[in-house]
Amino acid sequence: MSLLLVDALAYVLFGLKILAIVLAILMFLLGLDDLFIDLVYWSRRLIRRLSIYSRFERADEERLFEAAEKPLAIMVPAWNEVGVVGEMARLAASTLDYENYQIFVGTYPNDPQTQADVDAVCRHFPNVHKVVCARPGPTSKADCLNNIIDAILRFEADARVQFAGFILHDAEDVISPMELRLFNYLLPNKDMIQIPVYPFAPAWKGFTAGHYVDEFAENHGKDVIVREALTGQVPSAGVGTCFSRKAIASLLEDGDGIAFDVQSLTEDYDIGFRLKRKGMKCIFARYSVDDPKLALVRRRKLGMNRRFAQVICVREHFPRDLQHAIRQKSRWITGIVFQGTRNLGWSSKAMLNYFLWRDRRGMIAYLLSFLVNLLFLVLIGMWLISVLAPDAWHFPSLLGNSKLLSTLLWLNGLMLLNRLFQRGWFVTRYYGIGEGLLSAPRMMWSNFVNFFANLRALRQVLEMGDSRRVAWDKTTHEFPALASPQRTALGQQLVAQGLISEAQLEAAATNPVRRRLGRELLLRGHIDSTQLLQALAEQLDEPWAPLNPFKLDKARIQAFPRHLALRYAVLPVDEDGQTLILASERQVSQVSLGAISRQLERPVRYRLAPQGRVTLGLRYWYGGKRLNEETRTVLEILERRQDDDALLERICIRQVLFGDLLQVRGILPSALFNQALIDFDPERQSLGQHLLERGMIDQTVLDDALRQQAAEQHESYLLAKEAE
Repeated sequence: MSLLLVDALAYVLFGLKILAIVLAILMFLLGLDDLFIDLVYWSRRLIRRLSIYSRFERADEERLFEAAEKPLAIMVPAWNEVGVVGEMARLAASTLDYENYQIFVGTYPNDPQTQADVDAVCRHFPNVHKVVCARPGPTSKADCLNNIIDAILRFEADARVQFAGFILHDAEDVISPMELRLFNYLLPNKDMIQIPVYPFAPAWKGFTAGHYVDEFAENHGKDVIVREALTGQVPSAGVGTCFSRKAIASLLEDGDGIAFDVQSLTEDYDIGFRLKRKGMKCIFARYSVDDPKLALVRRRKLGMNRRFAQVICVREHFPRDLQHAIRQKSRWITGIVFQGTRNLGWSSKAMLNYFLWRDRRGMIAYLLSFLVNLLFLVLIGMWLISVLAPDAWHFPSLLGNSKLLSTLLWLNGLMLLNRLFQRGWFVTRYYGIGEGLLSAPRMMWSNFVNFFANLRALRQVLEMGDSRRVAWDKTTHEFPALASPQRTALGQQLVAQGLISEAQLEAAATNPVRRRLGRELLLRGHIDSTQLLQALAEQLDEPWAPLNPFKLDKARIQAFPRHLALRYAVLPVDEDGQTLILASERQVSQVSLGAISRQLERPVRYRLAPQGRVTLGLRYWYGGKRLNEETRTVLEILERRQDDDALLERICIRQVLFGDLLQVRGILPSALFNQALIDFDPERQSLGQHLLERGMIDQTVLDDALRQQAAEQHESYLLAKEAE
């Protein structure tokens, strides 16, 4: 029996030796594949350093600021993204060095929680718009994006604007402050622009999330650069991708109104090839900034390279749980390997076919890597037996008596060292030496995750019988989110505080003359402007302060540009160190505050002011010769009697801005109004003429609104004359 066991073990070991030789040959061929990419990258880098960078200075952010802002649309599919969308919008609004953009969030009719979350975001950020998909979710990401594009086109028609770029992002993305300026600079000359993606690094023991760090750092630091240089084709990463208007129009034309393939799990990957076949220009943009304040990485670590660390990129969290990682990667494999092979086939160009092979070789490479790892563990086990039991029976080494195997192992060993160096190098340049050293042990874990993701993808395809029938298997995302508070309606808030009755609220709300509820209550004498302001400040969770527009610092007013004051309806009222404090009668978005801050080159914040105070102040300080005789008279009387608070209150509740008139009457929704303000120049024309030129209102609407505004102003005039 023992002899039979020995014979069986001998045959097993002989089989393992044959397997080792086969694996060594295949791994050598795959190693040559990777070595080719390495040689091209480093040769290209050396040539560019000697021939280009020795004669020309590298581009920096200065040229990005020179291009005028074009309208850009950010598309965000959201299925079960509660608590994530709000933080993305807040972070984008407070950090993006850009103003002329809108965010469109795709939600589903059977996902009310995400819809409620997006509604709360839309109330706080006027440049965020909720899109409800036609079909219940989860559908494919492509289907959600098609619904978003439909909504964008409707918004364009209503706002009389044409977006120059359509940008893909996920709800959990952290966007570089200069991303939109980079896209704006490259459009419309480039049709698809992809920027690097760098995952957030987990704790040192988080190998599952960490292996994404390693793969993206090497792929977006080297592989995609080589791919673009050799083929001119760039695969989209699904985030940080910008399509030109020309590209979207072409995709819509091809799909008879449908841009993205709804049955594809990796529609972003497919589109890169579709655009390339049309002869469009696709680029991978690695663009670094000199100012560390404009980069996502602020803290420098040992081994980091400034140009790598300060590249304009996207950052996001990837799954930390093994099961979620396998689900996500199996979706990628299904889309790229199975659906990609069926949908895209092969190209007539050899070099493009080579990269298609590299995209699809994972089914072979990950299996081989897994088997190599198992064989390595067997060899370690046999070696341990020989060390721990030196007197036991020993079989000849699997690695001995075979010059071919020994040579292959030496060559593969050298190429493995090169692989470890390459990955460690690119990880270190962005993340620092700590993550670079961790990339070596994480490589084995990466093989493990990818192997089981392949098995899951293969099983799903076999079960469905068709790769295109595999559903969108969405992974969960994380973001350091802040929950948006639920707001009580203003009227109910005033009732709860005992300031008005239910009957008074109902009468004001049903008044046939369309006014904002708060202003209607003021005109009826149910509350005063301070009570209204306190309620609004509590509802919006914003600071407030009283304001007398005639008692402001003249030097501060003169230093504040007139076009900013009139465009955003704000007054400079105070300073807190270097921070300028503005007053406004309505909520000022973070996007607008960011634009003001950039133009002033100093931080700003705002606080709410009572009804009519800012409107009156704008006319008093910045009105100039455009004011009519009645308005001048009102201002002169109030200036002489600026300590008469009762008169100021009666006059101010009659003040109304032209834009507020249009919004409260439902003629111009706030989202469209804010888009129109972006290119409004009050030094050149009035707001009414601007809206008329854009086609957002007609002459009848303009004349009617001006008549109503003049009627309110005439009431102010009569009150002022009566008081005098």
